[in-house]
Amino acid sequence: MSLENTLTNYYNSWNEGFSSKDDAKIRSYMSERFVGIFGYSSIEMPEEYHYNYDIKAVLNQYNDQTRKEFEIISTMERRNGENYVIVGLETSYIDGTPHRAQCMYIWERENKEWKLLREFIEIEQ
Repeated sequence: MSLENTLTNYYNSWNEGFSSKDDAKIRSYMSERFVGIFGYSSIEMPEEYHYNYDIKAVLNQYNDQTRKEFEIISTMERRNGENYVIVGLETSYIDGTPHRAQCMYIWERENKEWKLLREFIEIEQ
C-alpha cells in the first residue's frame, strides 16, 4: 500500500473511531516505538506521549460527528524510501467548528507496512 493511501486510511480510522470509540484500528497504524509531541501556544512545555497512550480517552472526549482531515504540504523521502517526513495541516471539526493544527509525521516501513513512528502536532490558536 502506498504511503499516501496509508495516511488516508489512518485519518479514516480516526473518523471511524470518533463514532465507534474503538482505538484498535488507529493503533494498528502506529509503530510500537511511536512517540508523539502535542503542543499549543499557551502551554509552557509540550506534552509527550507514546504508543500505549489512552486513545480511547481521546475518542471519548468528542461526539460521533467529530471529523479530521489532513492536507499534505510537503513530503521528504529519507533512508532510500524506507522513511518519510510529511508536513501538513490537520483540520478537526468539533461540533461543526474547524480547529487547525500544523503537523509533522515520520512514517517508516516496518515488516513491509507503513507505521507512524513520530508525530509533532502544534495547535493553531
